Amino acid sequence: MEQQIPPDYDRRYVEGVEFFNDFEFFEAHEVWEELWQEYQGPSRKFYQGLIQVAVCLHHFGNENTRGARKLFHSSTNYLTAFWPYCEGIHVERLVEDLTECCRKIVETDEEFPSGKVDPDLIPEIHLDPPPRDRIEQ
Repeated sequence: MEQQIPPDYDRRYVEGVEFFNDFEFFEAHEVWEELWQEYQGPSRKFYQGLIQVAVCLHHFGNENTRGARKLFHSSTNYLTAFWPYCEGIHVERLVEDLTECCRKIVETDEEFPSGKVDPDLIPEIHLDPPPRDRIEQ
């Protein structure tokens, strides 16, 4: 069986994932937005969804629950079109994890929901396959 060569992800995409997994959501958003602004291909809305996930979690971490809830809905609307898997991300899992993380602020009718983000529920992104430069030889 021939070994599959992993994709050569854009450096900014990988940096965004690393920032995201370090809970540096604003920085992830910035890097992905730079990529999104230049990209004109079929994954453009996917990148937009990732950007909005990062901003959602940034707002939630800053207790801007109203903004977080708004971005939760828009990000998941973008990302569901890319289920179950896109650009090395298990998108369906990411949306499920984000939904669990944001459940308290999403399932309420309060205009300004109360709640703090639980760090244990914040999603992680694992690229599968990993970037070429991250594969151990």
